[in-house]
Amino acid sequence: MSQIDDLKLKFKRFTIIEKLIVINVVVFVSFYLINTFAFLFNASSGFLLDWFVFPKEFDSFLTQPWSIITYAFLHSGFWHIASNMIILYFSGRYFVTYLTGKRVLTVYFLGAIFGALLYMVSYNLFPAFSEIGNSVLLGASASVMAILIATATYIPYMSVRLMFIGSVKFWWIAAFFVILDIIQIPAGNAGGHIAHLGGALFGYLYASQLKKGKDIGSWFEKLMDSIASLFKPRKKSPLKTVHKAKKTKTARKATTTKTNNPNQAQIDAILDKISKSGYDSLTKQEKDFLFKAGKD
Repeated sequence: MSQIDDLKLKFKRFTIIEKLIVINVVVFVSFYLINTFAFLFNASSGFLLDWFVFPKEFDSFLTQPWSIITYAFLHSGFWHIASNMIILYFSGRYFVTYLTGKRVLTVYFLGAIFGALLYMVSYNLFPAFSEIGNSVLLGASASVMAILIATATYIPYMSVRLMFIGSVKFWWIAAFFVILDIIQIPAGNAGGHIAHLGGALFGYLYASQLKKGKDIGSWFEKLMDSIASLFKPRKKSPLKTVHKAKKTKTARKATTTKTNNPNQAQIDAILDKISKSGYDSLTKQEKDFLFKAGKD
């Protein structure tokens, strides 16, 4: 097996959160390598980045509509990407456990879209930004905030242990970051902080509706599934089916019973226990079962 095949195999084994972190890091390193080569050959690489960052002008956005997604994989420096990826990894582990890994991409992308739209509306609405010239948005912060706030909204009273601080409630962490973004708007990078709040708003709406039994991101999941199906090769069977036996009622009943999820009742019981007594009240077996169910 070649090194490339080995890397592909390792990548497939990663969780969705780990895959997002790898993609962000690869994109970050790639653009810095391009910038280095451009410098050595006395050329400009800025034009390439301009195609993927999100602009504040609506007419500019119409010429590069993909930027409402691509900007969420770009970063301006090491601390920018490091802080985002640390928060993504921390909050993403809980998100996958309680809201399942299938919803990660939905919240990541829709959080980015909400953040970008709030940034554009704010920069074209509030007088404070009327004198600002060219401005663009980049970074995964809106997406990361969406995942963090969605998790905190879904399990607000979950106790987590932080280094040098001790045990804190999840909603305390979320509230800290939201307040930090609000008070930092006048200090600088106003567009970035506004985008963070846009992502946070979507995360809150998504999780609060999910707790009521309504998945407001299901349409996006279906859209992604449809797009993904276009790139999947269709396997053609070399054999032609000439006869198909009818299933008896007993067989159909057995099949239906098997396809239902037998673990859902146990998951609901564990989540009820967490909401009443906290995560620490779970047994090791319950924690392991919940973590395994979140990966499915």
